[in-house]
Order: sequence, then C-alpha cells, then structure tokens
Amino acid sequence: MTRQSVYIGALAVFLVGMRLYYCSLHRNGQQLTKRPPASVMTVTSIVKPRWISWDSETPSGQHVHFTYGLHRRCSSLTGTCEYFPHTQDCHNDRYFCSMWRSVGFLMSFAVVIEGMTLIAFIVVLAGGKQKREQGWTVVSGLLLLSGLIQCAGMALIAFLYENDDRFFPGWKLDISWILCTTSWSILVFLAGGIAASAFLLPSEGGYELIPDTEREEE
Repeated sequence: MTRQSVYIGALAVFLVGMRLYYCSLHRNGQQLTKRPPASVMTVTSIVKPRWISWDSETPSGQHVHFTYGLHRRCSSLTGTCEYFPHTQDCHNDRYFCSMWRSVGFLMSFAVVIEGMTLIAFIVVLAGGKQKREQGWTVVSGLLLLSGLIQCAGMALIAFLYENDDRFFPGWKLDISWILCTTSWSILVFLAGGIAASAFLLPSEGGYELIPDTEREEE
C-alpha cells in the first residue's frame, strides 16, 4: 500500500500547486501578492487577477493595458480597477455574465476543497500505518475533485475568450489562466500517483500484533 514517503512527497508538491493557484488569484498588473494559502482569504484574494488581458500602444507612445479578473477589471488609462461584471454589463449579454460569475464560484469552491485536502493529508500522515494504507481514497478523491473544478473554470474562461465578441484579436489569456492550468494539472497528477502507489508499492514496515503464544498453548 501507500508509503509514508509518498504522502510526504505528494503533500510537498500539493503545497506548490496551492501556491500557484493562489498566485493566480492574487496576480495584479505588476507583481504577485505573496501571502500564505488560506481558504478564509478566498473573497479578498480574488482582487486583481490577470485572466485575460490586452496590451497596446497609442501613436503617441503611451502604453495601454486592460485586464479582466474574475471579479474586477482594470485599465491603465484610469489607473483603477472596478467591479466586474456590473449589472449594466449584463443587460445585453446575460449569458456572458452567468458564465463569468460561474467561474468565480468554481474557483472559490476549489479553495474550500483544497483546504479539506490539506486537512486530509495531515490526518492521514498523523494517523499511523493503518490510516496511511486506507486513507489514499479520501486524499486522491479530494485532489481529483479540486483539479476537476479548476479545470472546469479554466475551460469556461477559454471558451468565453474564443467565442465572446468583446475579446477581439489582440486579447490574450494571461498569467492567471496559465497558473490555474498548471495547478489543476498538478492536482490530477497527484491524485493518479497516490492511487497508483496504493496498488503498486508494498506495504510499509511497522509494528504488528504479536500473537499470544501462551494462550495458544493452553
């Protein structure tokens, strides 16, 4: 069954995946906001991500930059960010707004699942040999679920980018989309790796019950 070293290695990679995911939520126009991953920061963390962006330069040489995030859009012309999508943005395109808001919900839900996954890792690692040999179903299941949720959000953004008229040539999928893609790929890979190790690796060494030979003789 699964060895302790497999869980420790998977947890280390999982934390890297969480860092990528939270970086994608915290990405702003210039730098990454470095904060420790925590599900309680879900709402505040989705502030200025760069999921889709547009860069251009005016004839006068001024650099123009627009970005769309899950809950905000920013413009270098005004130097500010505003809530998105507004109610007025949805009067003529309710389909777009519904899809965009669905991505925000999916990503927030993925944070909750990742928090549950981290707890599952801790419980399994601290629970002894029996939990390590039986807990792989819970850990790999949560990893897979979180990965699939993020994958769905990523796919919806890509679909809107390809099909919505507001994203004309010149717009691009930005770093937040790329980091989200990397994050769910890591999660799915870990889920498969833990499940495979449960069947392929021999049982780890540990204490076993010593039979009561005296009672047997009696």
